[in-house]
Amino acid sequence: MLELRHRGGCPGSGGAAAPPPREGEAAGGDHETESTSDKETDIDDRYGDLDSRTDSDIPEIPPSSDRTPEILKKALSGLSSRWKNWWIRGILTLTMISLFFLIIYMGSFMLMLLVLGIQVKCFHEIITIGYRVYRSYDLPWFRTLSWYFLLCVNYFFYGETVADYFATFVQREEQLQFLIRYHRFISFALYLAGFCMFVLSLVKKHYRLQFYMFAWTHVTLLITVTQSHLVIQNLFEGMIWFLVPISSVICNDITAYLFGFFFGRTPLIKLSPKKTWEGFIGGFFSTVVFGFIAAYMLSKYQYFVCPVEYRSDVNSFVTECEPSELFQLQSYSLPPFLKAVLRQETVSLYPFQIHSIALSTFASLIGPFGGFFASGFKRAFKIKDFANTIPGHGGIMDRFDCQYLMATFVHVYITSFIRGPNPSKVLQQLLVLQPEQQLNIYKTLKTHLIEKGILQPTLKV
Repeated sequence: MLELRHRGGCPGSGGAAAPPPREGEAAGGDHETESTSDKETDIDDRYGDLDSRTDSDIPEIPPSSDRTPEILKKALSGLSSRWKNWWIRGILTLTMISLFFLIIYMGSFMLMLLVLGIQVKCFHEIITIGYRVYRSYDLPWFRTLSWYFLLCVNYFFYGETVADYFATFVQREEQLQFLIRYHRFISFALYLAGFCMFVLSLVKKHYRLQFYMFAWTHVTLLITVTQSHLVIQNLFEGMIWFLVPISSVICNDITAYLFGFFFGRTPLIKLSPKKTWEGFIGGFFSTVVFGFIAAYMLSKYQYFVCPVEYRSDVNSFVTECEPSELFQLQSYSLPPFLKAVLRQETVSLYPFQIHSIALSTFASLIGPFGGFFASGFKRAFKIKDFANTIPGHGGIMDRFDCQYLMATFVHVYITSFIRGPNPSKVLQQLLVLQPEQQLNIYKTLKTHLIEKGILQPTLKV
């Protein structure tokens, strides 16, 4: 309405004539100045109207092309669309799970690279949606700055990881010592450079949209980079803290889909019309059972339960340790009603199996809300999927929308209920200190041990 009203007052628009100059006002320079000011205000108001578009005014993004392999299309051509999609999803799911097992076999470093690759792809998919929605405005430097901020944030988080877990390696490299010592200052300087570039790129007619996209980029960084950093932190605690949560989300996704496909009748939430209560409940029980069994199987092996550490002598990651009590079988007394059913007094379990129930419960009850959030996001921008990377599944973000929420929970769970002092990490931090600082710590520790009666004053250590 404002735009139409402004157009009506423009010369040559067919609207009402401009009002005559006020009494005593010259028709020359002063009037020209006022006319110029009115025109600038008129232009600002027009673009302000464009910035204040409602959801119904958001342009529709053209649907992505179908990337289903031709061989699958021919093999499934005789089926209905419902069953064709079921087979495509099933075949691609088994393929992805097989590749995931292969990467697990290749070791923790390959898993870290996988997490990094997924992070970059998810960032690309979300940023591309923003670019497509607002591309008609030709925002300057939007894509360039978005990827620059991604680089800065990754530099900060991965630099922190290097400082925490690779201290012995850093000590051998003088160049790395400088980068680690001033890491946070360098990270902040890089971010400030991007911030200044954004301010310099502001265009008068695009102010509001440019700040929209600035916020869009930073929220995307929060969702992707921060959460993927937490995934890697969980991996360093032991591969089991990486595998059980991720596989629980995958299990819940698959079993909820299967229960909903075959038994679904009652809609669960309006944001996702295909989600049903039958699938939600079936996925919950299946995921808890799966997590409990997976925890039992993985707790047997050092490869999965030992913290991932970098060994400078072999220049690689290793997973060798004496398993903590969390991964040692212990006997638990059964409740009376279970004693009657199982006909035994106690049962041997790994303590981690009890924790796996909490992880699986979150994955099946709270984790899906990450998917609901993503569904609402896609509906807001009138798209079916984030991309068409995986036939039958959509984009990478469509498959990992619940994983990011799960990663945060696992990290909070570990720091709140599990984590204790890590001897190797403490040792690495001591090695970074100067000799006089190490000596002061030694004296303080010796005094403390003598006061506690653990060490005799005359005994040398």
